[in-house]
Amino acid sequence: MTPPRWRWLPAEGSWRYHLLLAAAGMLVLGPLAGVTAAYMNFSLGFFVGGQVLAGLLGSAVTAGYGRDGRHGANYIQTAAASVASMSGMGVLVQAMVWMGLPQPPAWQLVAYFVCIGMFGVGVGMLYTPVLVDKLQLTFPSGLAVANILRALTDPALLRRSIGKLGGGAAAGLLAGLAGGRIGWLGAIEFSASTFGAGMVVGARIGVAAVVGGLLGWALTPMFVAIGWLEPGDPFRKITFLIALGMIMGAAAVDLALIFWRALPGARARAAQAPPPADDWRRVHRGRLVAWVIAWAAATVATGHLLLAQPLAFLLVAVALVFLFALVNGISVGISDSNPISSAFVVSVVVMALMGLADPGVGLMAGAILLVSTSVACDMQQDRSTGWRLGTPRVLQFRYQVLGILVGAVLAVVFARVFMAAYPVLVQDQTVMKAGQQPAEWSSAMTYKFVGVLRSLTDDKPYQRVAILVGVAIGFVIEVVRKRLRPRGFVVDAILLPSPYAMSFGGFVNLPTALWLGAGGVAASVIEARTKKDTELPHDMSGTSLFGGGLIAGDAIAALAIGITGLLSAVL
Repeated sequence: MTPPRWRWLPAEGSWRYHLLLAAAGMLVLGPLAGVTAAYMNFSLGFFVGGQVLAGLLGSAVTAGYGRDGRHGANYIQTAAASVASMSGMGVLVQAMVWMGLPQPPAWQLVAYFVCIGMFGVGVGMLYTPVLVDKLQLTFPSGLAVANILRALTDPALLRRSIGKLGGGAAAGLLAGLAGGRIGWLGAIEFSASTFGAGMVVGARIGVAAVVGGLLGWALTPMFVAIGWLEPGDPFRKITFLIALGMIMGAAAVDLALIFWRALPGARARAAQAPPPADDWRRVHRGRLVAWVIAWAAATVATGHLLLAQPLAFLLVAVALVFLFALVNGISVGISDSNPISSAFVVSVVVMALMGLADPGVGLMAGAILLVSTSVACDMQQDRSTGWRLGTPRVLQFRYQVLGILVGAVLAVVFARVFMAAYPVLVQDQTVMKAGQQPAEWSSAMTYKFVGVLRSLTDDKPYQRVAILVGVAIGFVIEVVRKRLRPRGFVVDAILLPSPYAMSFGGFVNLPTALWLGAGGVAASVIEARTKKDTELPHDMSGTSLFGGGLIAGDAIAALAIGITGLLSAVL
């Protein structure tokens, strides 16, 4: 451990050191990323988690610690990303307003969100050994953060990578700021962060996502003919259910293989003393399980005693978290897409099968899925960064817990501030005609929530069929893929694409999938024509650095737009 470059910096590992990092993550970068997440969720219906932006800015805070500063910057981005993730959950308050439901006192909502968030943190850590250590999924934003932190804290890497990283960030910033001002950019729905994510994951993933999107677009007439869509509906209104089922089907195959391969040596390993884990990776499993159980109980107790929700549906929601934290975690690891709204919708459909008919109960029970899967996948994303840097997991866990506490408060605060500043946000768009829809505030996530909750009084059995169809497709494709080894690019990306990657095309509009694919193809072509820099880490390339810069620049642009829009409305 080297001393800090500047004398005024606290010694690394001291309580003043952790106080500095926690304050930077929770009180400075976290709220900045949080207001961005809230703005994006209200305006678009999805949000940038904040890991890349917080990692970029956090490395400036820890620059004085040299190469060791990468861990401190990682702690900062962990806390800040948790604040941002929780802040985006203010759409739940907006959904209450749209449906005319009475709002509980603010402190009760904050308590409920805290309990759910703490539960999600624990579940996310439970799955880390599978998704991060065993499967070693890419987690594009996690990889981008790791590359940024390594580049900005290692002088040698900094000299070799600053041009690519800075060029990507500048391009992403310009594209993000110009998107709303240049008509043709808006018309083609260009997203610098989506293109950058494609550059990180490569062509095999990006092209597979395009295949999924094109299939959904091509099958739209059939969906209309069988009554699954109304004329004029976007295909993703039904394909997101099929896509979620595909992830579940493929995950069933992969998990079965993991357990099957583990069985032959399980007894032998049980008879031997387990090999010591690296210090940074060590986690006390017993305490972690106790944490999950305690916060699951606290979530149910808070929902029942404070918010008067039925125990049965709260318990079902808690149980479903263990499924969707894994399924969504795989999706994030493959494509950087966390279908949290899909988890909410599917959970409401499942509870409807059990007799749920009250939209208010569905909203509060579904909130457990929404918040937990968001937080759990953030945990896995952050652990993927830590896995590449060797950052102690226990300390990262503690920083995420601190971020949850601040983010739960800001979720309620931002929801009320935004709805007060922009009265259009309190108008129920689900009852508006096409010409009445506000152009700048689509609130797509809230729209989906309210739509499925209102369907509780109008049952739609085809939604359940769509999920089951997706499960069957994902299962079959993944089984065949496992049998065909090795596979060429055409088979792997087009004829028999990964269900995880292909599902991304079902969650988003076709242009978004096309931009992800374009980024992947561009990166793969550039890498094929460029000599590999052997001095860079194996998972760090020029294209991934540029792609990570694009994500960071677009996130900074979103931050600037969000703060400017909010201040102009308030002032």
